[in-house]
Amino acid sequence: MKNIILIGMPGAGKSTAGVVLAKVLGYQFVDTDLLIQREEGRLLSEIIHNEGIEGFLAIENRINAGICEDQSVIATGGSVIYAKEAMEHLKEIGTVVYLKLPYDILETRLNNIRGRGVVLKEGQTLFELYRERANLYESYADFIVDETGLDVEKTVEKILEQLKINA
Repeated sequence: MKNIILIGMPGAGKSTAGVVLAKVLGYQFVDTDLLIQREEGRLLSEIIHNEGIEGFLAIENRINAGICEDQSVIATGGSVIYAKEAMEHLKEIGTVVYLKLPYDILETRLNNIRGRGVVLKEGQTLFELYRERANLYESYADFIVDETGLDVEKTVEKILEQLKINA
């Protein structure tokens, strides 16, 4: 199997579930937010502050479009779905799984959204961001895993079921 690409809103558990999934499958784990920070030598919030949203998205697109992994679980940043080139590349190198959570659960998980380096336009609310991104996530996803009421282990089980992998 190629890579498994996890997309979804910040706080959906992409990194948490991704680490567990990688362990279960014996895959490598890649967090693209950490990859961006390492390659840029600064925090996501610093990049957004210094380069603006468009500058950050260009960096995110470039780095994600250049990922060369095999047998890895790749947890992407929530804004990767704005990067057409990156998403086309990720779909070529793996299966894209959208980890979907209802808004009310996401809201309780995200208390310092700007400190996390989330791409949020001036004056935009978290709910508006959620509504804006939901259709994009669905359009790029090969599979959708609804995480409502699931803990990490059950989320990983559902991903494996969707991918038809016995672990």
